[in-house]
Amino acid sequence: MEKTYIPKESEIHREWFVIDADGLILGRLASKVATVLLGKHKPTFTPGVETGDGVIVINAGKIRVTGKKLTDKIYYRHSGYPGGLKSISLRDQLDKHPDRVIRAAVWGMLPHNKRGKSIIKWLKVYAGAEHKHESQQPKVLA
Repeated sequence: MEKTYIPKESEIHREWFVIDADGLILGRLASKVATVLLGKHKPTFTPGVETGDGVIVINAGKIRVTGKKLTDKIYYRHSGYPGGLKSISLRDQLDKHPDRVIRAAVWGMLPHNKRGKSIIKWLKVYAGAEHKHESQQPKVLA
C-alpha cells in the first residue's frame, strides 16, 4: 500500500498573489481566490493542511455582477440586540464597503470552521488600485 503524502511545515512555501478585480465577475473572482487560498492550485495540496497562498485583491469597487443582483441581493447583519437586524443592498455595499462584498463571497467558499477562519486572514482586499504589500513581492495572478 502507498502511504498518503502529507507535506511537512518545512516543505510548505507560501507566496503572495495580486488580482485586479476591475471588470471581473464577483462569483468567478471569488472562486479563483478561494482556490488559491485553500492551496488547490498546488500539486502538494492536502485536505486538512494549510498549503494555500496569500491573495491581495485591488480595485474591489469595480467588480461586476450579472442579472439584477445589484438591487435584489441583500446583505444582513445583526447587532445582537432585539430589533437589531440591518440590511443593505449590494449596490449600497459596493459604494460604502466594497471590500466586504468580496470577503463575504470568498468566505462562502471556504470551510466554516477554525481552519477557514485562519485561511481568510490571508486575504487582503482594497477598494482602490493601491495596496501596502509591496514587501511581499506579490505575483500577478491571471
